[in-house]
Amino acid sequence: MSGDTGDADERFREWMRDNLARAAAHFGLVVTGEPRLGWLNRSISAPVRKGDARYWLRVVSEDRQWTDADFWTGNLDANALTDLAKPCVLDVVEWEEWRQQRAEVMTRMPGVPCSPTDALRTEIELTDEWWAELRHTTDAVATTPTGRVNTSQDKITERLVQRFGNAVDPTVHEWETVHGDVHWANLLRPRFGLVDWEWWGRGPSGTDAATLLCYSLLTSKIAQRVHAVYADVLDTDAGRVAQLYIVARLLRRADGGEFADLIRPLEQHARTLLGF
Repeated sequence: MSGDTGDADERFREWMRDNLARAAAHFGLVVTGEPRLGWLNRSISAPVRKGDARYWLRVVSEDRQWTDADFWTGNLDANALTDLAKPCVLDVVEWEEWRQQRAEVMTRMPGVPCSPTDALRTEIELTDEWWAELRHTTDAVATTPTGRVNTSQDKITERLVQRFGNAVDPTVHEWETVHGDVHWANLLRPRFGLVDWEWWGRGPSGTDAATLLCYSLLTSKIAQRVHAVYADVLDTDAGRVAQLYIVARLLRRADGGEFADLIRPLEQHARTLLGF
């Protein structure tokens, strides 16, 4: 059974590589680097060029029934967020082949990901300017009006009650616009950049700070720096609810087999927040 699953996963990954090649051919681009597969292999991306111009190409695959959700156009919609260190979508094409495929050509950001995985597992050095740009970016996003939705009160209530029962009031009293996926594989260095804007939209105040902190718990110095940068956000009632929601969300993913090494730090963080 496990062998069959592994074979199916490899066939899917190969199909995604074929989708990337098809998209590159459509746009007249040449893939210049090793493709990177995203979460659950549902996306694939790579550096590309056309003549001397360099770009980034991303292809995402999804069941058609879900493509009317906000995430499907998130990267393109994020073009409305200007003057930030983020990619800009230049062209899009979609096609259907078993699933719906969406290919996006984006501007190429300088720098490299801070981590190959969402969670940071090794201490890294980042400049004061980098941290200032991070805070500037999340603050600018927070005050941007949008009709897009990152998450709902119903989902937050469900996650918090499932994980913590009646130990926490799940009601969100403060909302703002959030990137929604500020983790270390989406953050670039040495020059600051923030990529992957699929999920941006309205969410609980403090979501981005809480997300980054939770993904930093394996590196004490970076976790302390994240807290220091966002103390005015995290050390509030709204920030506490946001952190507990992110803990519940990540522990749910851990239940499915992801980042087992984060489970104990996340559980300890939750106990601290709840005063246990």
